[in-house]
Amino acid sequence: MSKEIYLTGDRPTGKLHIGHYIGSLKNRVSMQNSGDYLPFVMIADTQAFTDNARNPEKIRQSLTEVALDYLAVGIDPAKTTIFVQSQIKGLFELTEYFMNLVSVARLQRNPTVKTEIKQKGFDEGIPAGFLTYPVSQAADIAIFRATKVPVGDDQEPMLEQTRELVRSFNNAYKSDVLVEPVGVFPPKGQGRLPGLDGNAKMSKSLNNGIFLSDDADILVKKVKSMYTDPLHINITDPGHVEGNVVFTYLDIFDPDKKRVQELKDQYTAGGLGDMKIKKHLIDVMEAEMAPIRQRREEFAKDIPAVLDMLQEGSNKANAVAEETMKDVRHVMGLDYFGN
Repeated sequence: MSKEIYLTGDRPTGKLHIGHYIGSLKNRVSMQNSGDYLPFVMIADTQAFTDNARNPEKIRQSLTEVALDYLAVGIDPAKTTIFVQSQIKGLFELTEYFMNLVSVARLQRNPTVKTEIKQKGFDEGIPAGFLTYPVSQAADIAIFRATKVPVGDDQEPMLEQTRELVRSFNNAYKSDVLVEPVGVFPPKGQGRLPGLDGNAKMSKSLNNGIFLSDDADILVKKVKSMYTDPLHINITDPGHVEGNVVFTYLDIFDPDKKRVQELKDQYTAGGLGDMKIKKHLIDVMEAEMAPIRQRREEFAKDIPAVLDMLQEGSNKANAVAEETMKDVRHVMGLDYFGN
């Protein structure tokens, strides 16, 4: 029985944070280690250029940072093909073919893109590449014939657009060479971490996250700065759990759910201070993050080896992608010269 292919990735626009870890990275490692899949994980540098075109050094530096984060959380290049998007030439070709199968109006309706356009303040100055990056994402998935895509739950609109483009392509060229993917999402309620400031989403651009590379001192400082309950002024005051970032994190990271519930009960009744629950969260988070941090430090000692790993993975991924493109060109009638 052949294994299913999964593909996912991240933009190299900075180090990854624990929102990425909870939202997707843990799923990737679990699926990788199950032995049921052929995993491909992409560092999406081409996509990063859609809103960083004039800052290539940021992307270049972030490339190795993201690779280190992958290795640190347990993505194993012996089991998973880790590659760089720009090195897969067939992606540019397939993206161009997909462009002809989607309208500008459909791209503008994509809720994920609409949200990001607003966040970045593009208005009428939106780069064409940014508006069309869902098409590029669709090509990323389709060129590897991935059936599963482990992502955060906010990426469902992107996957739906991918399925639409795959269907449009197969219908237009009366073929079944491309496959429709489905998303693999984290457990309900654990797909998105709020930022330290209580913002609905942890974000690199908002600088409101805990990064996988943060040392123990930084972790302590960030947890102590977390948004709790502004009405919980005195220890004896009844506190509110809903919207309290500390308890949101405890729900996700503390394996002792009975203990978390006891803390919630004590907090809401009054008699439990914010600093006490923050100190507990620090202990919980450090237990989770210390092994990741230590592995990252080890891999960071040999950056040339990390780059060699990326080159090897890109070569492997390119070979797989080219097989798909041969089939794509054939059904489109582009194999004019028999190759």
